[in-house]
Amino acid sequence: MKKIFITVAFIGIWTLGLKAQLPVYLDENQQIENRIEDALSRMTLDEKIAVIHAQSKFSSPGVKRLGFPDLWTDDGPHGVRPDVLWDEWEQAGQTNDSCVAFPALTCLAASWNPEMSALYGESLAEEALYRNKNVMLGPGVNIYRTPLCGRNFEYMGEDPFLASQMVVPYVKGLQSKGVASCVKHYALNNDEEYRHQVNVIVSERALHEIYLPAFKAAVTEGGAWSIMGAYNLYKNQHNCHNDIMLNKILKQDWQFDGVVVSDWGGCHDTEEAIKNGLDLEFGSWTDGLTMGATNAYDQYYLALAYKKLIKEGKYTTKELDEKVRRVLRLFFRTTMNRNRPMGFLCSESHYEAALKIATEGIVLLKNDNNILPISNGKRILVVGENAIKMMTVGGGSSSLKVQKEILPLDGIRTRFDKSTVEYARGYVGDTVQSYNGVTVGRSLYESRSESQLTQEAVDKARVADVVIFIGGLNKSDYQDCEGHDRKQYGLPYNQDKLIEALAAANPNIVVVNISGNSVAMPWINKVPSVVQAWYLGSESGEAIASVLSGDVNPSGKLPFTWYSDLNQCGAHFTGSYPGVWRPAHDIIDEEYKEDIFVGYRFTDKNKLKPLFPFGHGLSYTTFEISEPKADKNIMTENDKINISVTIKNTGKVSGSEVLQLYISDLQSSVIRPVKELKGFQKVYLTPGETREITFSIDKSALSFYDDKTHSWTAEKGKFSAFIGLSAGEIGKAVKFELK
Repeated sequence: MKKIFITVAFIGIWTLGLKAQLPVYLDENQQIENRIEDALSRMTLDEKIAVIHAQSKFSSPGVKRLGFPDLWTDDGPHGVRPDVLWDEWEQAGQTNDSCVAFPALTCLAASWNPEMSALYGESLAEEALYRNKNVMLGPGVNIYRTPLCGRNFEYMGEDPFLASQMVVPYVKGLQSKGVASCVKHYALNNDEEYRHQVNVIVSERALHEIYLPAFKAAVTEGGAWSIMGAYNLYKNQHNCHNDIMLNKILKQDWQFDGVVVSDWGGCHDTEEAIKNGLDLEFGSWTDGLTMGATNAYDQYYLALAYKKLIKEGKYTTKELDEKVRRVLRLFFRTTMNRNRPMGFLCSESHYEAALKIATEGIVLLKNDNNILPISNGKRILVVGENAIKMMTVGGGSSSLKVQKEILPLDGIRTRFDKSTVEYARGYVGDTVQSYNGVTVGRSLYESRSESQLTQEAVDKARVADVVIFIGGLNKSDYQDCEGHDRKQYGLPYNQDKLIEALAAANPNIVVVNISGNSVAMPWINKVPSVVQAWYLGSESGEAIASVLSGDVNPSGKLPFTWYSDLNQCGAHFTGSYPGVWRPAHDIIDEEYKEDIFVGYRFTDKNKLKPLFPFGHGLSYTTFEISEPKADKNIMTENDKINISVTIKNTGKVSGSEVLQLYISDLQSSVIRPVKELKGFQKVYLTPGETREITFSIDKSALSFYDDKTHSWTAEKGKFSAFIGLSAGEIGKAVKFELK
């Protein structure tokens, strides 16, 4: 623990006319706590009330009289959002608030590389510091429960272990620079439609096994300094002031010492906010919920209404002081942190980081006949609107104002001989290239009909050596966008029909799907190669071209199960999504009937074969894995068992592979998934290189949440461990027993 050297003068002790000085060592945290109590004792009631609610769209006041500057938040998690006017969503018109757009968090999760998470957090923090942002509103770790959720692109997939392992380095990296992470949206915000009204009904076991682990890891391992409450309800109580979620689980069980921030407009009741753990209230409109109030921020639930209840004697300042302590602690960690480094914006290192993360996250889903990589000299036809559409703008609060965004078509033309690359629009989707006053990109206006566009693309495809179709979703409403869910699983804008026509005209076709969600692929057997490219940020075109050309060997793995159709997804198979209205209360009850069986847990249980399994991703090289070996076959409760395999690159190019460890409980007293991810490691190997990889398993990897004892339990009995390349490609089992 870091120590602070303090020089203390003792009154009344004099030596040769000089004050005696004695060295005293104080723990840094204790010194901060002492300063918090000192500041708290000096603050007036009005100052205390002021610091627990917003004063503008994205800031809350400090305490000027005591030297505390204002606290500035900013939307993430993929970049630092441009500044808006004090009270409005419109742009502030600044010229120094462009940024580097980092890949969406689905791409980060698809890298299966915690080192990329640390790099991401550190790079984002440096951009935030330059812009004087103290709290970045991210990352998001809500679970991918349905592929229709409009905000899945901001999250880290379906598996709680993967999300936990990826969120911790992000939080640590961000906060290592003195910028607070505000992990969101705590919790159960797993679909966007009617998000303010959804009351989630979920078992305690599913809550703790599936939906909370990433948040818990962010707090207990990552040391997150703030958490954002979710819009939805749990047990009929909004999550921004939910007694169980905030007081019991977050603050009592996990010992969270940071600030609970409301989602913008997520607070609904003063007394619940006082009692149930909300510390800092922000709002989307001028009074938190609606527009146009005078003395806007004084009308917040934790403003004059709270002060009035204290003045009337209904509440003492006990709850208020605890909220203020937490806010002051956040001040000392951010705005009052003298050790924060200087920030810098749009640096070469940030673009390099964005490119590295993007290329590590791109997933090669299919590559029959080794269509990829594409060699130089080929006549290439690029088709599709997503090849020329900027994806950093739109999608809701994560929309950015970038210094640059390399479009896929431009990246391909730069990488290959420009004279050999042709383009055909193919389809028209959303021609809007603006959001909240940020207008960018080339014009997407198109006057030709669908049949004309299709005919042009097909004619050009017939004479090309290879066709690259770049389509998928975009960040428009009802696609990958905050506030609404997708209305269908299939691709929009008749893309399926176009892909079929292109495949009939030229069998050498590569489909590059840009999205944050899986989509239906009825044409999958007619297309030899499919690449999942995500929303890749500023270096999008460069990253895609690098993978298509083979300059980068793809190593991404799916962070979610890619279903053939929605009936393979538990939320849809059980009919629990999107829930049932309670008209009298204007509430939707959404019961998570699939319980703990989310994603591959559901397909495993029901013996379903998805289009692509969780953890799937191909490479331009091949790997060989030995049978796993354990150092023992009996494990005691406080012991560990080590399981090792050797992996060899048997191909001709260097590349990375992700070894994935899954555990099965063979003798459980409760129903458990067929297998669960409990470890992974990304390994880079040159051709012919062999390496031994060891996974250590302890009791936590064998445990389930017992809702009878309200605790994690590992039962004695037999277990199997598998090491494979995806949830659908696992090797032989190693069996062992827990005594």
